[in-house]
Amino acid sequence: MGDHKNLSNEDAVSKLKKLAEDIRVCMFCTDLTHTPFSTRPMSVQEVDESGNIWFLSGADSDKNFEIKQDENVQLLFAKNSSSEYLNVYGKAFIYKDKSTIEDKWSPVAKAWFSKGKDDPNVTVIRVQPEYVYYWDTKSGKMVSLLKIAVGAIIGKPLDDGIEGKLSV
Repeated sequence: MGDHKNLSNEDAVSKLKKLAEDIRVCMFCTDLTHTPFSTRPMSVQEVDESGNIWFLSGADSDKNFEIKQDENVQLLFAKNSSSEYLNVYGKAFIYKDKSTIEDKWSPVAKAWFSKGKDDPNVTVIRVQPEYVYYWDTKSGKMVSLLKIAVGAIIGKPLDDGIEGKLSV
């Protein structure tokens, strides 16, 4: 079993930003009160200095409709290759104003919005985290893999994992 290390304030935001922006794509879950809940892959545009996670989305998407009905969302991030995982629960807010779209726009988004940032279907979603939990390694991927291999050979766990709650 790995170590537990809860983080708060700037340390928590820094860890959240590092993991979410490195992993980049999450499963964005809505309609959480129903099973199965709705989920789809979404790409993070930015994690700001307050820990808010920003996305671009189509105004006509099911996700936007579901957020208007219930703003509670869950974001699930996983990067198996480096043993980095992140679970974010929070409130989602939809923005359609030009200044927010301009600020969060990415040229890659033109693949989904043919008219670019002036596409009338472009919206921005901000997720304000209320609960965040992470799993990571203490020493990085290579050291972690080496410890797992040595542990398997000697028959003794040499876990390099670390996990904890992020209070942003």
